[in-house]
Amino acid sequence: MTVSPFRVTDRAANRIAEIADANGGGALRVAVLAGGCSGFQYKFDLDRETAEDDVVIEQGPARVFIDPSSLDLLAGSELDYTDALMGSHFAVRNPQATSSCGCGTSFSID
Repeated sequence: MTVSPFRVTDRAANRIAEIADANGGGALRVAVLAGGCSGFQYKFDLDRETAEDDVVIEQGPARVFIDPSSLDLLAGSELDYTDALMGSHFAVRNPQATSSCGCGTSFSID
């Protein structure tokens, strides 16, 4: 069994499956883009098509697509889903991030 360099919690997998089912299928695409308050930012989209070089992570009923460049910046990370009074959102716990901004979607790596 191969251990994925990117982990998806059961809570996140269940929410991804709910969103995909409500929208006619697909997977959550997780990407890291240049920009944001701290240098890099996470981007989440529902996607029905995999690219040839995508890494596909399956966790329970959910699938996650990640391009190789983003996966390098997400190595060792975990995707979780938080449902709180202040709002519900996907959150990435990234051990490579040396700092992040208050919005939680932007980070930097030294």
